[in-house]
Formats: sequence, C-alpha cells, structure tokens
Amino acid sequence: MIALKITNIKQFMSKLLTGEDFDAFLLEEASISTYNTFTIDGRQNREFYTSEEWDDKEIRPYEFTPWKTIRPVCFDLIKGKRTPTAFHFVLHLIPDHTAAILKKGDTTVTADQVKAFVLNIKYDGAALTLITGTAFHTFLMDKTPDALWDHAVRQFLEKRQIDYEEL
Repeated sequence: MIALKITNIKQFMSKLLTGEDFDAFLLEEASISTYNTFTIDGRQNREFYTSEEWDDKEIRPYEFTPWKTIRPVCFDLIKGKRTPTAFHFVLHLIPDHTAAILKKGDTTVTADQVKAFVLNIKYDGAALTLITGTAFHTFLMDKTPDALWDHAVRQFLEKRQIDYEEL
C-alpha cells in the first residue's frame, strides 16, 4: 500500500472526469460533498435487471459499475464554479487486468486469489491523495501482489503524465 499526493489537482480531475484514462476501473463507491453530500453505491442493483439480463455477462459483466458508465454522473455532481468540499472514490481495477499485473512479478498468487486491486481517491478540500490497496479472497502471506499493484499505479500515473509525490 502506498499513498501518493497529486500535485496538479486540476489536471488529474480533468483526466478522471472527462477523459478515458480511468476507464479500466469499476466504481465500488463514491461520496461527493458539494451543496449536499451525494453517495453512490457502485454495486449493480439486482432489482433493476430481469433475470436474463442479470445472468448475461455481456450486459452485466461485473459486480460493480464501470467507471466509464458512472463518470458522467460524477462529473455533473462536481462541475461548477465552486470546488467540492470533499470527495472520495473507491475504484477497482477491472478483473480482466489482474493476471497481467501478477505476471510481472515472481509470485505464486493467482488472479483468482485476488479479489481486487483497489485505488482510493480522496480529496479533503485542500489535497488530493491516492491510496492503493489489494483485497484477497483469503489471507495470503505473499505480499508481492501489493508491490506489483503499487508499481503498476506509479506507471499508470507516469504514462499519463500525472504528477505526484510519495507520502
């Protein structure tokens, strides 16, 4: 787990909310505080879908909503002349990418043992911080996946020219 402070908040927010840079993520949850506090549960709502749609992996491939689907809603809540007082997003890397990250290191951990590679994005009114995390289906002694995810996040930011400082 690492904590990174984003040094150019405006640039980061543009990439997060108007670009496709974060479209490889799913939204677990969001909280956006402006004139109200809006909370979004990223879990897909079973009651909204028919039984056929719920079971169709083409329509609903993931437990959580893809960021690219919910991004415009979050953008609408944040945009305006006034900066939000706070927000927090919990994003999961789309599971299809887990094996590729694990391949980059010397680990016996398999993709089916990793529940999620997580990216927490938190703004407190002054600073914007990213915190990485890894969730497993069971306890594992091998911490290599954590280090691989931390490295992947740094590479992700550098490739997109997003400036940060390690905390």
